[in-house]
Amino acid sequence: MDLLLQVQRTLQRHRLLHPGQPLAVGVSGGPDSLCLLHLLHRLAPALRVPLHVGHLHHGLRGAEADADAALVAELAAAWGLPCIVEQVDAAARARQAGASLEEAARAARYDFLGRLAAGIGAQAVAVGHNADDQAETVLMHFLRGSGLAGLRGMQPLSPFPLPAMSIVNCQLPVANCQLIRPLLFTPRSAILAYCAEHGLQPRYDRSNEDTTFFRNRLRHELLPLLEGYNPQIRRILGNTAALLADDYELLRRDLLAAWSDVLLQADDARLTFDLAGWRALPVALQRGVLREAIRRLRASLRNISYIHVDNARELLHQGAAGDRMTLPAGLELALGYDRFAVGAAGVALPLNDLPQMDVEWLPLAAPGSARLAGWQIELTQWPRAELPAGWQEATDRWQAWLDADVLGPAPALRTRQPGDRFQPLGLAGHSKPLAELFTDAKIPAPARGRWPLLVSTAGAIAWVCGLRTDERAKITPTTERVTHVTLRPLPTQQNISPH
Repeated sequence: MDLLLQVQRTLQRHRLLHPGQPLAVGVSGGPDSLCLLHLLHRLAPALRVPLHVGHLHHGLRGAEADADAALVAELAAAWGLPCIVEQVDAAARARQAGASLEEAARAARYDFLGRLAAGIGAQAVAVGHNADDQAETVLMHFLRGSGLAGLRGMQPLSPFPLPAMSIVNCQLPVANCQLIRPLLFTPRSAILAYCAEHGLQPRYDRSNEDTTFFRNRLRHELLPLLEGYNPQIRRILGNTAALLADDYELLRRDLLAAWSDVLLQADDARLTFDLAGWRALPVALQRGVLREAIRRLRASLRNISYIHVDNARELLHQGAAGDRMTLPAGLELALGYDRFAVGAAGVALPLNDLPQMDVEWLPLAAPGSARLAGWQIELTQWPRAELPAGWQEATDRWQAWLDADVLGPAPALRTRQPGDRFQPLGLAGHSKPLAELFTDAKIPAPARGRWPLLVSTAGAIAWVCGLRTDERAKITPTTERVTHVTLRPLPTQQNISPH
Protein backbone atom coordinates (compact mmCIF):
# COMPACT_ATOMS: atom_id res chain seq x y z
CA MET A 1 0.00 0.00 0.00
CA ASP A 2 1.19 3.53 -0.77
CA LEU A 3 2.66 4.95 2.44
CA LEU A 4 0.69 8.20 2.19
CA LEU A 5 -2.57 6.25 2.01
CA GLN A 6 -1.49 3.95 4.84
CA VAL A 7 -0.69 6.85 7.14
CA GLN A 8 -3.91 8.61 6.18
CA ARG A 9 -5.87 5.48 7.15
CA THR A 10 -3.97 5.24 10.45
CA LEU A 11 -4.84 8.85 11.24
CA GLN A 12 -8.51 8.22 10.48
CA ARG A 13 -8.84 4.80 12.11
CA HIS A 14 -7.36 5.92 15.41
CA ARG A 15 -8.73 9.48 15.26
CA LEU A 16 -5.31 10.96 15.75
CA LEU A 17 -6.02 14.43 14.36
CA HIS A 18 -8.83 16.94 14.63
CA PRO A 19 -9.41 19.53 11.87
CA GLY A 20 -8.46 23.05 12.79
CA GLN A 21 -6.27 22.10 15.75
CA PRO A 22 -2.54 22.84 15.52
CA LEU A 23 -0.13 19.92 15.70
CA ALA A 24 3.38 19.93 17.13
CA VAL A 25 5.76 17.60 15.27
CA GLY A 26 8.95 16.41 16.90
CA VAL A 27 11.66 16.26 14.22
CA SER A 28 15.17 15.01 14.97
CA GLY A 29 16.38 15.11 11.37
CA GLY A 30 16.57 11.31 11.10
CA PRO A 31 14.68 9.29 8.47
CA ASP A 32 11.64 8.51 10.63
CA SER A 33 10.86 12.08 11.64
CA LEU A 34 11.65 13.52 8.18
CA CYS A 35 9.36 10.98 6.56
CA LEU A 36 6.65 11.80 9.10
CA LEU A 37 6.95 15.55 8.57
CA HIS A 38 6.88 15.16 4.79
CA LEU A 39 3.76 12.98 4.93
CA LEU A 40 1.96 15.31 7.34
CA HIS A 41 2.93 18.32 5.21
CA ARG A 42 1.30 16.64 2.18
CA LEU A 43 -1.82 15.75 4.18
CA ALA A 44 -2.14 18.97 6.20
CA PRO A 45 -4.15 21.04 3.67
CA ALA A 46 -6.85 18.38 3.33
CA LEU A 47 -6.87 17.71 7.09
CA ARG A 48 -6.80 21.45 7.89
CA VAL A 49 -4.12 20.91 10.53
CA PRO A 50 -1.48 23.67 11.01
CA LEU A 51 1.94 22.07 11.61
CA HIS A 52 4.61 23.41 13.99
CA VAL A 53 8.04 21.82 13.91
CA GLY A 54 10.09 21.30 17.07
CA HIS A 55 13.72 20.18 17.28
CA LEU A 56 15.67 19.67 20.50
CA HIS A 57 19.47 19.87 20.41
CA HIS A 58 20.63 17.71 23.33
CA GLY A 59 24.04 19.35 23.56
CA LEU A 60 25.68 16.09 22.49
CA ARG A 61 27.65 15.04 19.39
CA GLY A 62 29.05 18.54 18.71
CA ALA A 63 29.07 19.65 15.06
CA GLU A 64 26.95 16.67 13.97
CA ALA A 65 24.12 17.78 16.25
CA ASP A 66 24.50 21.35 15.01
CA ALA A 67 24.04 20.05 11.46
CA ASP A 68 20.92 18.12 12.51
CA ALA A 69 19.37 21.30 13.90
CA ALA A 70 20.31 23.28 10.81
CA LEU A 71 18.75 20.69 8.50
CA VAL A 72 15.46 20.72 10.38
CA ALA A 73 15.29 24.52 10.45
CA GLU A 74 16.12 24.77 6.72
CA LEU A 75 13.55 22.17 5.69
CA ALA A 76 10.85 23.79 7.81
CA ALA A 77 11.60 27.15 6.24
CA ALA A 78 11.58 25.64 2.73
CA TRP A 79 8.21 24.05 3.37
CA GLY A 80 6.77 27.19 4.97
CA LEU A 81 6.41 25.67 8.44
CA PRO A 82 7.07 27.47 11.74
CA CYS A 83 9.95 25.88 13.61
CA ILE A 84 11.40 26.12 17.11
CA VAL A 85 14.89 24.81 17.86
CA GLU A 86 16.02 24.64 21.46
CA GLN A 87 19.27 23.40 23.01
CA VAL A 88 19.81 21.78 26.42
CA ASP A 89 22.73 20.13 28.16
CA ALA A 90 21.38 16.60 28.57
CA ALA A 91 24.65 15.29 30.00
CA ALA A 92 24.62 17.93 32.75
CA ARG A 93 21.01 17.09 33.58
CA ALA A 94 21.88 13.43 33.85
CA ARG A 95 24.77 14.17 36.23
CA GLN A 96 22.72 16.51 38.40
CA ALA A 97 19.82 14.04 38.71
CA GLY A 98 21.91 10.89 38.96
CA ALA A 99 20.04 9.55 35.93
CA SER A 100 21.21 7.75 32.82
CA LEU A 101 21.97 9.82 29.74
CA GLU A 102 19.13 8.04 27.91
CA GLU A 103 16.64 8.95 30.63
CA ALA A 104 17.81 12.55 30.86
CA ALA A 105 17.63 13.02 27.07
CA ARG A 106 14.16 11.45 26.94
CA ALA A 107 12.89 13.66 29.79
CA ALA A 108 14.34 16.79 28.19
CA ARG A 109 12.81 15.89 24.81
CA TYR A 110 9.29 15.44 26.17
CA ASP A 111 9.61 18.48 28.37
CA PHE A 112 10.49 20.54 25.27
CA LEU A 113 7.71 19.06 23.13
CA GLY A 114 5.17 19.55 25.92
CA ARG A 115 6.10 23.21 26.24
CA LEU A 116 5.97 23.60 22.46
CA ALA A 117 2.46 22.15 22.38
CA ALA A 118 1.36 24.44 25.21
CA GLY A 119 2.83 27.47 23.48
CA ILE A 120 0.92 26.93 20.25
CA GLY A 121 -2.29 25.66 21.85
CA ALA A 122 -1.86 22.14 20.43
CA GLN A 123 -3.48 19.12 22.04
CA ALA A 124 -1.30 16.62 20.22
CA VAL A 125 2.38 16.01 19.48
CA ALA A 126 3.39 13.73 16.58
CA VAL A 127 6.53 11.63 16.77
CA GLY A 128 8.12 9.20 14.32
CA HIS A 129 8.03 5.87 16.19
CA ASN A 130 7.64 3.05 13.67
CA ALA A 131 6.90 -0.69 13.58
CA ASP A 132 10.56 -1.62 14.16
CA ASP A 133 10.61 0.64 17.22
CA GLN A 134 7.50 -1.16 18.41
CA ALA A 135 9.18 -4.56 18.10
CA GLU A 136 12.19 -3.27 20.05
CA THR A 137 9.93 -1.79 22.74
CA VAL A 138 7.96 -5.00 23.24
CA LEU A 139 11.13 -7.06 23.43
CA MET A 140 12.75 -4.58 25.82
CA HIS A 141 9.73 -4.66 28.15
CA PHE A 142 9.65 -8.46 28.00
CA LEU A 143 13.30 -8.69 29.02
CA ARG A 144 12.76 -6.25 31.87
CA GLY A 145 9.75 -8.18 33.19
CA SER A 146 6.68 -6.18 32.23
CA GLY A 147 2.97 -6.89 32.49
CA LEU A 148 0.35 -6.33 29.81
CA ALA A 149 0.73 -2.56 29.98
CA GLY A 150 4.33 -2.87 28.81
CA LEU A 151 3.97 -5.85 26.48
CA ARG A 152 1.30 -4.04 24.46
CA GLY A 153 4.08 -1.66 23.49
CA MET A 154 3.44 1.84 22.25
CA GLN A 155 -0.01 2.97 21.18
CA PRO A 156 -0.89 5.10 18.15
CA LEU A 157 -2.64 7.49 20.55
CA SER A 158 -1.54 7.80 24.16
CA PRO A 159 -1.44 10.41 26.94
CA PHE A 160 1.55 12.68 26.66
CA PRO A 161 4.35 11.10 28.74
CA LEU A 162 5.28 12.97 31.88
CA PRO A 163 9.02 13.62 31.99
CA ALA A 164 10.83 12.26 35.02
CA MET A 165 10.52 15.15 37.47
CA SER A 166 13.79 14.17 39.13
CA ILE A 167 15.56 15.33 35.95
CA VAL A 168 16.34 18.91 36.87
CA ASN A 169 14.51 21.82 35.23
CA CYS A 170 11.83 19.62 33.62
CA GLN A 171 8.32 21.01 33.69
CA LEU A 172 4.95 19.36 33.36
CA PRO A 173 3.56 19.40 29.80
CA VAL A 174 0.25 20.87 28.76
CA ALA A 175 -2.78 19.19 30.29
CA ASN A 176 -4.81 16.83 28.10
CA CYS A 177 -2.08 16.68 25.47
CA GLN A 178 -1.83 13.46 23.44
CA LEU A 179 1.11 11.77 21.79
CA ILE A 180 0.36 10.42 18.32
CA ARG A 181 2.41 7.93 16.28
CA PRO A 182 1.15 7.87 12.67
CA LEU A 183 4.06 5.62 11.55
CA LEU A 184 3.63 3.00 14.29
CA PHE A 185 2.50 0.34 11.81
CA THR A 186 5.11 1.22 9.17
CA PRO A 187 8.36 -0.79 9.02
CA ARG A 188 11.66 1.09 8.89
CA SER A 189 12.38 -0.35 5.44
CA ALA A 190 9.30 1.39 4.02
CA ILE A 191 10.35 4.66 5.64
CA LEU A 192 13.82 4.50 4.11
CA ALA A 193 12.29 3.71 0.71
CA TYR A 194 9.96 6.71 1.03
CA CYS A 195 12.84 9.03 1.89
CA ALA A 196 14.78 7.83 -1.16
CA GLU A 197 11.74 8.14 -3.44
CA HIS A 198 11.06 11.75 -2.40
CA GLY A 199 14.65 12.94 -2.32
CA LEU A 200 14.77 13.40 1.46
CA GLN A 201 18.29 13.36 2.84
CA PRO A 202 17.99 12.54 6.54
CA ARG A 203 20.74 12.89 9.09
CA TYR A 204 21.98 9.78 10.90
CA ASP A 205 22.78 9.81 14.59
CA ARG A 206 25.89 7.69 15.06
CA SER A 207 25.02 7.22 18.75
CA ASN A 208 22.28 4.88 17.52
CA GLU A 209 25.09 2.45 16.69
CA ASP A 210 26.48 2.53 20.23
CA THR A 211 25.63 -0.87 21.73
CA THR A 212 26.37 0.29 25.26
CA PHE A 213 22.79 1.59 25.12
CA PHE A 214 20.28 -1.15 25.88
CA ARG A 215 17.89 -0.42 23.00
CA ASN A 216 20.77 -0.31 20.51
CA ARG A 217 21.93 -3.74 21.65
CA LEU A 218 18.43 -5.08 21.00
CA ARG A 219 18.37 -3.49 17.57
CA HIS A 220 21.82 -4.51 16.38
CA GLU A 221 22.48 -7.76 18.25
CA LEU A 222 19.40 -9.51 19.65
CA LEU A 223 16.79 -8.87 16.94
CA PRO A 224 19.11 -10.00 14.11
CA LEU A 225 19.82 -13.13 16.16
CA LEU A 226 16.09 -13.80 16.62
CA GLU A 227 15.53 -13.30 12.89
CA GLY A 228 17.71 -16.37 12.44
CA TYR A 229 14.95 -18.32 14.22
CA ASN A 230 12.06 -16.46 12.58
CA PRO A 231 12.63 -13.88 9.80
CA GLN A 232 9.25 -12.32 10.66
CA ILE A 233 10.08 -11.70 14.33
CA ARG A 234 9.58 -7.92 14.07
CA ARG A 235 6.12 -8.31 12.51
CA ILE A 236 5.23 -11.02 15.05
CA LEU A 237 6.24 -8.81 17.98
CA GLY A 238 4.09 -6.03 16.53
CA ASN A 239 1.12 -8.39 16.14
CA THR A 240 1.61 -9.61 19.71
CA ALA A 241 1.54 -6.02 20.92
CA ALA A 242 -1.74 -5.40 19.06
CA LEU A 243 -3.35 -8.53 20.54
CA LEU A 244 -2.22 -7.71 24.06
CA ALA A 245 -3.43 -4.13 23.66
CA ASP A 246 -6.96 -5.48 23.15
CA ASP A 247 -6.61 -7.79 26.16
CA TYR A 248 -5.30 -4.88 28.19
CA GLU A 249 -8.36 -2.76 27.41
CA LEU A 250 -10.65 -5.54 28.65
CA LEU A 251 -8.65 -5.99 31.83
CA ARG A 252 -8.47 -2.22 32.26
CA ARG A 253 -12.27 -1.98 32.42
CA ASP A 254 -12.36 -4.68 35.10
CA LEU A 255 -9.54 -2.98 36.96
CA LEU A 256 -11.31 0.38 37.11
CA ALA A 257 -14.43 -1.32 38.48
CA ALA A 258 -12.35 -3.18 41.10
CA TRP A 259 -10.47 0.02 41.92
CA SER A 260 -13.70 1.78 42.83
CA ASP A 261 -14.71 -1.15 45.03
CA VAL A 262 -11.51 -1.39 47.10
CA LEU A 263 -10.29 2.23 47.26
CA LEU A 264 -11.19 3.76 50.62
CA GLN A 265 -9.47 7.12 50.43
CA ALA A 266 -7.21 9.06 48.09
CA ASP A 267 -5.18 12.23 48.20
CA ASP A 268 -2.08 13.53 46.45
CA ALA A 269 0.34 11.63 48.69
CA ARG A 270 -1.50 8.45 49.75
CA LEU A 271 -3.97 5.85 48.53
CA THR A 272 -5.75 3.63 51.06
CA PHE A 273 -7.45 0.33 50.22
CA ASP A 274 -9.77 -2.18 51.85
CA LEU A 275 -7.58 -5.21 52.60
CA ALA A 276 -10.30 -7.87 52.56
CA GLY A 277 -11.78 -6.49 49.34
CA TRP A 278 -8.36 -6.48 47.67
CA ARG A 279 -7.62 -10.03 48.81
CA ALA A 280 -10.92 -11.21 47.31
CA LEU A 281 -9.92 -9.97 43.83
CA PRO A 282 -8.46 -12.31 41.19
CA VAL A 283 -4.66 -12.25 41.17
CA ALA A 284 -4.52 -10.26 37.93
CA LEU A 285 -6.63 -7.49 39.49
CA GLN A 286 -4.65 -7.57 42.72
CA ARG A 287 -1.52 -6.85 40.70
CA GLY A 288 -3.42 -4.32 38.62
CA VAL A 289 -4.54 -2.34 41.69
CA LEU A 290 -0.98 -2.17 43.01
CA ARG A 291 0.44 -1.07 39.66
CA GLU A 292 -2.34 1.47 39.23
CA ALA A 293 -1.62 2.90 42.68
CA ILE A 294 2.03 3.41 41.74
CA ARG A 295 1.07 4.92 38.38
CA ARG A 296 -1.36 7.41 39.92
CA LEU A 297 1.07 8.51 42.59
CA ARG A 298 4.09 8.74 40.31
CA ALA A 299 2.48 9.20 36.86
CA SER A 300 4.60 6.38 35.45
CA LEU A 301 5.39 2.69 35.73
CA ARG A 302 8.92 3.00 34.44
CA ASN A 303 11.30 0.70 36.32
CA ILE A 304 8.42 -1.11 38.05
CA SER A 305 8.99 -4.84 37.62
CA TYR A 306 7.14 -8.07 38.37
CA ILE A 307 9.19 -8.68 41.50
CA HIS A 308 8.20 -5.33 43.03
CA VAL A 309 4.50 -6.04 42.61
CA ASP A 310 4.73 -9.68 43.62
CA ASN A 311 6.65 -8.87 46.80
CA ALA A 312 3.91 -6.39 47.68
CA ARG A 313 1.26 -9.07 47.06
CA GLU A 314 3.08 -11.50 49.34
CA LEU A 315 3.26 -8.94 52.14
CA LEU A 316 -0.44 -8.13 51.82
CA HIS A 317 -1.36 -11.83 52.04
CA GLN A 318 1.19 -13.06 54.57
CA GLY A 319 2.27 -10.00 56.54
CA ALA A 320 1.08 -8.74 59.91
CA ALA A 321 -0.43 -5.39 60.82
CA GLY A 322 2.35 -2.84 61.06
CA ASP A 323 4.52 -4.43 58.38
CA ARG A 324 5.94 -2.13 55.72
CA MET A 325 7.94 -2.44 52.52
CA THR A 326 9.74 -0.08 50.18
CA LEU A 327 8.51 0.32 46.62
CA PRO A 328 10.32 2.01 43.71
CA ALA A 329 10.03 5.72 42.96
CA GLY A 330 10.25 6.73 46.62
CA LEU A 331 7.02 4.94 47.60
CA GLU A 332 6.20 2.69 50.53
CA LEU A 333 3.43 0.23 51.39
CA ALA A 334 2.00 0.10 54.92
CA LEU A 335 -0.16 -2.82 56.09
CA GLY A 336 -2.86 -2.47 58.75
CA TYR A 337 -5.44 -4.84 60.19
CA ASP A 338 -8.17 -4.20 57.66
CA ARG A 339 -6.58 -1.81 55.17
CA PHE A 340 -3.32 -0.93 53.51
CA ALA A 341 -1.86 2.27 52.13
CA VAL A 342 0.57 3.15 49.36
CA GLY A 343 2.26 6.52 49.53
CA ALA A 344 5.47 8.45 50.01
CA ALA A 345 8.14 7.00 52.28
CA GLY A 346 6.88 6.92 55.87
CA VAL A 347 3.23 6.73 54.78
CA ALA A 348 0.80 6.14 57.65
CA LEU A 349 -2.58 4.50 57.49
CA PRO A 350 -5.33 7.14 57.64
CA LEU A 351 -7.34 7.37 60.82
CA ASN A 352 -9.96 9.87 59.73
CA ASP A 353 -12.54 7.12 59.25
CA LEU A 354 -12.06 6.14 62.91
CA PRO A 355 -13.21 8.27 65.86
CA GLN A 356 -10.35 10.21 67.39
CA MET A 357 -10.27 12.71 70.27
CA ASP A 358 -8.54 16.02 69.64
CA VAL A 359 -8.62 16.78 73.40
CA GLU A 360 -8.04 14.51 76.40
CA TRP A 361 -11.36 15.34 78.09
CA LEU A 362 -14.68 16.48 76.58
CA PRO A 363 -17.61 17.17 78.96
CA LEU A 364 -21.04 16.12 77.67
CA ALA A 365 -24.63 16.99 78.42
CA ALA A 366 -27.48 14.49 78.39
CA PRO A 367 -29.43 15.30 76.34
CA GLY A 368 -26.98 17.17 74.11
CA SER A 369 -24.33 16.80 71.42
CA ALA A 370 -20.66 17.59 70.84
CA ARG A 371 -18.05 17.31 68.11
CA LEU A 372 -14.68 15.59 68.10
CA ALA A 373 -12.17 15.46 65.21
CA GLY A 374 -14.60 14.96 62.33
CA TRP A 375 -17.20 13.04 64.36
CA GLN A 376 -20.29 14.03 66.35
CA ILE A 377 -21.66 12.42 69.50
CA GLU A 378 -25.29 12.85 70.50
CA LEU A 379 -27.05 11.82 73.73
CA THR A 380 -30.82 11.54 74.09
CA GLN A 381 -32.84 10.28 77.05
CA TRP A 382 -35.80 7.92 77.15
CA PRO A 383 -38.11 6.62 79.85
CA ARG A 384 -37.52 2.87 80.14
CA ALA A 385 -41.11 2.12 79.22
CA GLU A 386 -40.93 4.13 75.97
CA LEU A 387 -37.89 2.55 74.33
CA PRO A 388 -38.48 1.91 70.60
CA ALA A 389 -39.25 -1.60 69.43
CA GLY A 390 -36.19 -3.63 68.50
CA TRP A 391 -33.70 -1.51 70.44
CA GLN A 392 -32.07 -4.64 71.86
CA GLU A 393 -31.45 -6.10 68.39
CA ALA A 394 -29.70 -3.00 67.05
CA THR A 395 -26.47 -3.99 65.25
CA ASP A 396 -25.09 -0.49 64.71
CA ARG A 397 -21.72 -0.50 66.49
CA TRP A 398 -21.76 3.27 66.73
CA GLN A 399 -24.72 3.49 69.10
CA ALA A 400 -25.29 2.35 72.69
CA TRP A 401 -28.24 2.14 75.09
CA LEU A 402 -27.10 2.83 78.66
CA ASP A 403 -28.62 3.16 82.09
CA ALA A 404 -28.95 6.93 82.55
CA ASP A 405 -28.66 6.79 86.32
CA VAL A 406 -25.41 4.79 86.09
CA LEU A 407 -24.11 7.25 83.52
CA GLY A 408 -25.02 10.17 85.78
CA PRO A 409 -25.74 13.83 85.06
CA ALA A 410 -22.23 14.78 83.89
CA PRO A 411 -20.81 12.13 81.53
CA ALA A 412 -17.74 12.85 79.42
CA LEU A 413 -15.52 11.53 76.68
CA ARG A 414 -11.85 10.98 77.48
CA THR A 415 -8.80 9.29 76.02
CA ARG A 416 -7.29 6.18 77.59
CA GLN A 417 -5.15 6.27 80.68
CA PRO A 418 -2.44 3.87 81.91
CA GLY A 419 -3.94 0.77 83.49
CA ASP A 420 -7.47 1.34 82.11
CA ARG A 421 -9.76 -1.66 82.70
CA PHE A 422 -13.47 -2.20 82.18
CA GLN A 423 -16.09 -4.92 82.48
CA PRO A 424 -17.21 -5.96 78.97
CA LEU A 425 -20.91 -6.67 78.63
CA GLY A 426 -21.53 -10.42 78.71
CA LEU A 427 -18.52 -11.38 80.87
CA ALA A 428 -20.53 -11.51 84.11
CA GLY A 429 -18.61 -8.65 85.68
CA HIS A 430 -15.10 -9.90 84.94
CA SER A 431 -12.77 -7.03 84.15
CA LYS A 432 -10.41 -6.81 81.19
CA PRO A 433 -7.54 -4.47 80.26
CA LEU A 434 -8.60 -1.89 77.70
CA ALA A 435 -5.40 -2.61 75.75
CA GLU A 436 -6.51 -6.22 75.31
CA LEU A 437 -9.83 -5.13 73.82
CA PHE A 438 -8.06 -2.86 71.32
CA THR A 439 -5.82 -5.74 70.28
CA ASP A 440 -8.75 -8.18 69.93
CA ALA A 441 -10.70 -5.59 67.90
CA LYS A 442 -7.64 -4.96 65.68
CA ILE A 443 -7.67 -1.22 66.27
CA PRO A 444 -4.57 0.29 64.61
CA ALA A 445 -1.96 1.12 67.22
CA PRO A 446 -1.75 4.83 66.26
CA ALA A 447 -5.52 5.17 66.83
CA ARG A 448 -5.63 3.72 70.36
CA GLY A 449 -4.22 6.65 72.28
CA ARG A 450 -6.97 9.02 71.09
CA TRP A 451 -9.86 6.55 70.93
CA PRO A 452 -12.99 8.04 72.62
CA LEU A 453 -14.16 6.43 75.87
CA LEU A 454 -17.55 7.41 77.30
CA VAL A 455 -17.23 7.63 81.07
CA SER A 456 -19.82 8.13 83.77
CA THR A 457 -20.00 11.02 86.19
CA ALA A 458 -18.14 8.75 88.61
CA GLY A 459 -15.37 8.27 86.03
CA ALA A 460 -16.00 4.62 85.16
CA ILE A 461 -15.90 3.51 81.52
CA ALA A 462 -19.48 3.01 80.31
CA TRP A 463 -18.83 2.52 76.59
CA VAL A 464 -15.65 1.95 74.62
CA CYS A 465 -17.14 3.79 71.67
CA GLY A 466 -17.91 1.54 68.74
CA LEU A 467 -16.54 -1.56 70.50
CA ARG A 468 -18.11 -2.70 73.79
CA THR A 469 -20.53 -1.51 76.48
CA ASP A 470 -19.57 -1.93 80.13
CA GLU A 471 -21.58 -4.53 82.11
CA ARG A 472 -22.33 -1.98 84.86
CA ALA A 473 -24.04 0.44 82.43
CA LYS A 474 -26.37 -2.08 80.76
CA ILE A 475 -30.16 -1.80 80.76
CA THR A 476 -31.72 -4.00 83.48
CA PRO A 477 -35.29 -4.63 84.66
CA THR A 478 -34.75 -1.99 87.37
CA THR A 479 -33.56 0.67 84.93
CA GLU A 480 -35.92 3.67 84.90
CA ARG A 481 -34.22 6.05 82.45
CA VAL A 482 -32.12 5.26 79.38
CA THR A 483 -29.48 7.35 77.64
CA HIS A 484 -29.15 6.62 73.91
CA VAL A 485 -25.69 7.55 72.59
CA THR A 486 -24.80 7.75 68.88
CA LEU A 487 -21.43 8.52 67.36
CA ARG A 488 -21.40 9.49 63.68
CA PRO A 489 -18.72 10.76 61.26
CA LEU A 490 -19.35 14.19 59.84
CA PRO A 491 -19.74 14.30 56.04
CA THR A 492 -16.42 14.63 54.20
CA GLN A 493 -15.37 15.16 50.58
CA GLN A 494 -12.83 12.58 49.41
CA ASN A 495 -10.35 13.58 46.75
CA ILE A 496 -10.56 10.52 44.52
CA SER A 497 -9.57 10.89 40.89
CA PRO A 498 -12.01 9.20 38.46
CA HIS A 499 -9.22 8.50 35.94
